[in-house]
Amino acid sequence: MVANKGKFAVVLLSGGLDSMVAGGLAREAGFHVLALTIDYNQRHRVELRAAARVAGALNAMSHIVLPLDLTAFGGSALTADIAVPKGGVGSAIPITYVPARNTIFLSLTLGLAEVSGANDIFIGVNALDYSGYPDCRPEFIEAFQKMAALATKAGVEGQPLRINAPLQHMSKADIVREAHRLGLDAGLSWSCYDPAPDNRHCGLCDSCRLRAKGFQEAGLPDPTDYAAKP
Repeated sequence: MVANKGKFAVVLLSGGLDSMVAGGLAREAGFHVLALTIDYNQRHRVELRAAARVAGALNAMSHIVLPLDLTAFGGSALTADIAVPKGGVGSAIPITYVPARNTIFLSLTLGLAEVSGANDIFIGVNALDYSGYPDCRPEFIEAFQKMAALATKAGVEGQPLRINAPLQHMSKADIVREAHRLGLDAGLSWSCYDPAPDNRHCGLCDSCRLRAKGFQEAGLPDPTDYAAKP
């Protein structure tokens, strides 16, 4: 931890539980946190308020909310007028997948990292308890790491930026336990893809189901207010 004292890390902060824990791990490792949130005009815009709360809890040195309206592309239940599935987590890539989202977001994060002099990026992707998105897999992170070394001034000069994905092989229960260990208030985070009219978690979308499952399996109280029981 001492080796990272005084250094900066850019944390891609959605406002969700996973990105909150990734940020907490960056802070625990001794980094000063620079938080980046992408406002892509997502259906669940309440998560932007959650991101601000989480950035405060992480004592982020700065929190940039960058507008990038992906509804111009559509193609996802999160960016177009398409119903969010409520039938349970399946085996196919769901319609809540936003095309190339993590590729786009990490590219923007690279730019901020270079400008700010940060050598580390933290992202809360998870390859176990998730909805099957291709850009959450370890193979994607590994490939992006190689690309980043080729595409940036830092990489060309022999100081490639590190893409840290510390949650990759954790279950959702592991992530819940990690939030508890780090002293983070999981109630500050937001997971729901389709908020109820009164801004409660719907309880039935994939993300709500995975969140509730994580707390249940971790044996820890779930602070989430669900409109329907997951």
